[in-house]
Amino acid sequence: MNCRMITNHVLRCLLLLSWMLVWTTVARAEPDEDPLGKAAGYPRGTGITTMYAEPYKVGSFSASDKILPTRKVLRAGQVTPLPAGAPAAIAYQYKGSTYHLADYLDHQRVTSLLLLKNGAVVAEHYRYGRQEHDHFLSFSMAKSVASMLIAVALHKGLIKSLDDRAEDYVPELKGSGYGGSTLRQLLRMSSGVKFRETYDGRDDLAKLRLAQRGTHADGVLKALATFNEREAVAGEKFSYASSESTVLGYVLARAAGQDIASLTSQWLWQPLGAEADAWWNLSAADQQEETAGYFNATLRDYGRLGLLLAGDGTINGRQIIPKDYLLEATTADRQPEAFRSRRATSYYGYGYQFWHFPLRRRTFGMIGIYGQCIFVQPDSGVVMVQTAVNKSPTDSEAGRERDAFWRGVLFSLGGHLEP
Repeated sequence: MNCRMITNHVLRCLLLLSWMLVWTTVARAEPDEDPLGKAAGYPRGTGITTMYAEPYKVGSFSASDKILPTRKVLRAGQVTPLPAGAPAAIAYQYKGSTYHLADYLDHQRVTSLLLLKNGAVVAEHYRYGRQEHDHFLSFSMAKSVASMLIAVALHKGLIKSLDDRAEDYVPELKGSGYGGSTLRQLLRMSSGVKFRETYDGRDDLAKLRLAQRGTHADGVLKALATFNEREAVAGEKFSYASSESTVLGYVLARAAGQDIASLTSQWLWQPLGAEADAWWNLSAADQQEETAGYFNATLRDYGRLGLLLAGDGTINGRQIIPKDYLLEATTADRQPEAFRSRRATSYYGYGYQFWHFPLRRRTFGMIGIYGQCIFVQPDSGVVMVQTAVNKSPTDSEAGRERDAFWRGVLFSLGGHLEP
């Protein structure tokens, strides 16, 4: 460890100590800590059927590598520093009242939170007994990770064009709805193939998950090939479907001829300067990385990922993700009209597995169920990372306050809020 790294480490420790002294002046109970398993030390579930239950969420969402099949993403080389900045005073407006960072944490079931301004840490919190070495489950933030890897594969010529069809790389899907869809259509979740994702245990996602947890090596691709009913013209309408991200994972692995964990290590995690190894959870059926929602990393390494995005794919002076692809993926006005903010959904826009905010300055995010997110505004150098254990997969009330808090973060840190 060189002198600069030691200095940054000492500053970060002093900053954390100062936050802890302030934070512990008044004892604060964390929301729903008792039903979430505090008395038992926040235990983790023993399998896919228990890890989502309330008493096991905290432990499971930060230790899925101990519960599900995994493949390691190795880090290597010099760690990208995240120096300590001045602690941020964050205020935000919600339901007609003014709140602050402490209030947000009092309201929300946040397991970790990181705020960066121009690469410096201005707030960092771990809750419900979580610590800086814990690996937090991404859920659908993984979709954006896979998209970045596809960008590299395209740049390297392993994928010839985003207008290629999925079946060009995965012949098992030939003749199916997804097989006949282009990679661009799948990246925008616009294949037009009917797929219901409601997280009720009876939807199409549950059927796909059942195949992934099965014992037949070809079961997942066979399951994907059964979705053939088109309810919209391909490429014309956004319809959220994790199946499309799953197909993209198979395309990526087949095009590169390597497992996705290895690609993530070589193309992203090592050049990113991550400080810890990461993990992909795997489909038990065929040992394929579950690119629709099962990446695991530490809070600070998620912060480095946000820093990479804020730099349009550049970190430490090195371009590791093609800039043109990222601009295409994360710029609202580069999307067809149907995929723009307040068009694709009532609030967010969508492009190449990233979400767009309805703001004039480019502002985008990676979002996962149960409250996971990385939000980025490149022009202002502001990055927010949150992991959480929300009550439901798509907790709308928690999501509304989170977005109000993000706007407060931007306002407090010199960001841009012009619509």
